[in-house]
Amino acid sequence: MDLFDKFNSVLAMKARLPFEDGNPFTLCMDEVISQTEAIINGRRTILAGTNNYLGLTFHPDCIAAAKAALDSDGTGTTGSRVLNGTYSGHRTLEKTLAEFYGTEHAMVFSTGYQANLGMISTLCGSDDFILIDADSHASIYDGCKMGNATVIRFKHNDAADLDKRLKRIDPKAGRLVVIEGLYSMLGDKAPVKELVAVAKAHGAAVLVDEAHSMGVFGATGRGVVQEEGIEDQVDFIVGTFSKSVGTIGGFCVSNHPKFEVLRYVCRPYLFTASLPPSVVASATAAIRIMGSSADIKDKLWDNARQLHQGLSDLGFELGAPVSPISAVIVRDQAGAMHFWSQLLKAGVYVNLAFPPATPAGVYLLRCSLSAAHTAEQIEIMLEKFAEVGAALGILSETHLSGADARTSSGQPGQGVAAATA
Repeated sequence: MDLFDKFNSVLAMKARLPFEDGNPFTLCMDEVISQTEAIINGRRTILAGTNNYLGLTFHPDCIAAAKAALDSDGTGTTGSRVLNGTYSGHRTLEKTLAEFYGTEHAMVFSTGYQANLGMISTLCGSDDFILIDADSHASIYDGCKMGNATVIRFKHNDAADLDKRLKRIDPKAGRLVVIEGLYSMLGDKAPVKELVAVAKAHGAAVLVDEAHSMGVFGATGRGVVQEEGIEDQVDFIVGTFSKSVGTIGGFCVSNHPKFEVLRYVCRPYLFTASLPPSVVASATAAIRIMGSSADIKDKLWDNARQLHQGLSDLGFELGAPVSPISAVIVRDQAGAMHFWSQLLKAGVYVNLAFPPATPAGVYLLRCSLSAAHTAEQIEIMLEKFAEVGAALGILSETHLSGADARTSSGQPGQGVAAATA
């Protein structure tokens, strides 16, 4: 038997998909022009699916810090954190993170995926229980698989179901409840206050993944936990540098008095090459900007409200209330593929998401906005959504008149270049 035979169903599905203008899962940006634009398939395209929430990828302070570190420390560390891979920059980044979150400890990983993998697999052993939201990110599921604790799923964002499942566990056992602040596919915020209250009532530890909520929620951008005023009740916050921070890497912050022992026992920390100095320097600069520039977050939310309201007015079915993630739900796979392809041809790139990344039967055109988007660019996105949605019959009849009005309104940006030059 060929080892690749197990993937025949995936190959068959790929063969059935109507790739009209490139494969959404292997798409290449020929040239990145800015935080919000790129050349794709020879066309100037608005980027509305990059998770670059604060638009810091081209911030001059971040670029200058990365260049300086490249000149002074070279291109990479060529080792793990516990051998030759810890430079002074890594220590500075961890100190900056701890100050940003107001915690005693911070530990940097090479990716956000590895941060979840490391924390979840290391914290819980064979006698322990991990309770995870059913819609958890793949890194949370994989962290559970890597360890040998008993894993229990509870219904998405359902505090009553979490309570029911915690009641069945021996209170003497170790228990870790893992949730996310903002879920990345539908863009729905977790009821963290209710979930954390249930976990604490049962004496369970809590880990919150703020990958998509860092820089987005909370007075100083520390996430949903800060916004809800429950930071003192959460044991571990995991995050990533590949969204609002604008580079790559992951981390965990905590006030647990024994936290530092993880540097000796956490395999995804021990056995991975550390982040290169230029990445560490740009991440440090970005976090300092995030903590001192509330106006960037305000602009992001202005953009989020404009897009969400516009899509709602057009009549699209959306996955959640307003957030920087607006997910348009399409009920069939082929329709979603055609929609994605036609949007790309029209100069708008969004994410196409299928199960198992989404709930069963839900196909998404996922938009993630940036503070760097202009109001004119968002109007162009809405115009193109209206045109394509009407052409493909995705928009309901009751809303077609509104869509027609937008597509013929002569709004700014009849073409991408008109609004972005």
